[in-house]
Amino acid sequence: MNTAPAFDALDRPPHLLLVDDDDRIRELLKRYLSQAGARVSAAPDAASARKLLDSMEFDLLILDVMMPVEDGFSLAESVRRTSKVPIVLLTARGMPEDRIRGLSIGADDYVAKPFEPAELTLRINAILRRAVSNRGEAPEVVKFGPFAFNGARGELSRDSALVRLTEAEVALLRILATRPGEVVSREELAKRTGAGLERSVDVQMTRLRRKVEADPRAPVYLQTVRGVGYRLAAD
Repeated sequence: MNTAPAFDALDRPPHLLLVDDDDRIRELLKRYLSQAGARVSAAPDAASARKLLDSMEFDLLILDVMMPVEDGFSLAESVRRTSKVPIVLLTARGMPEDRIRGLSIGADDYVAKPFEPAELTLRINAILRRAVSNRGEAPEVVKFGPFAFNGARGELSRDSALVRLTEAEVALLRILATRPGEVVSREELAKRTGAGLERSVDVQMTRLRRKVEADPRAPVYLQTVRGVGYRLAAD
C-alpha cells in the first residue's frame, strides 16, 4: 500500500475501533491505520465490538454495515443511544438511501466499498478535527424555550437534564447558536459541519428536531427558511 497520511487531529494517537467480518479487510485496514499513527482495536462482529466498547474508550468507530447476526446500522443505532462518539460506516452498497439511513441514525460519515485506505484516513482525520473544533469554540450559553445550549461543552440541556447529541448534531447546533436569529445557508452548514452534502444537513436537522421540537413538522426553534437554510429562534 502507499504511505498512509498521518493522523494529526489530536495531540495523541487516536484510538479507533474497527468492526468488519471480513478478516482480510480488517487486517489490512488495521495495519494501514496503525501505520498512519492510530491505535486500532478490531472486532469481527457486533458482539465482540460491544465487549470492547464496555471496557475501553474510543475516539471514533468504523463499522461495516454488511455483517451477519447484527449489522452495522443496528450497532450504530445502539451505540448512539448512549454515546456521541463519531461513527464512520463502511458498506459495499453505495445507494443514496443507505447513506441517508446511516446519517439518520447518527453516523458522521459513510464510505462505500471499494475505497482507498488513504481516503478513509483523511475522512477520519477530518471528523476528529471537527470534534476537536467543536470542543474548542466557546460561544455563550444560548437559551431557547426550555433548552440551554452550552457551546463550550457541546451540551444541550432541557430543564437541567442533558439531551444526548451526536458530534454532528453538536456541530450543527453550535453554528446556529453562534448566530441566533440569523439564517445560515444549507451550503455553509454542509461545509462547516463536514457533512459534504446539503441533503446530509437536512437529515441531521430532522434528527435534531426530534430531540428539540414538540412537533418536528412544525418547528418553533429550529426554523427552515425556504430556499435558503436554517435559523435558531433563541430567547
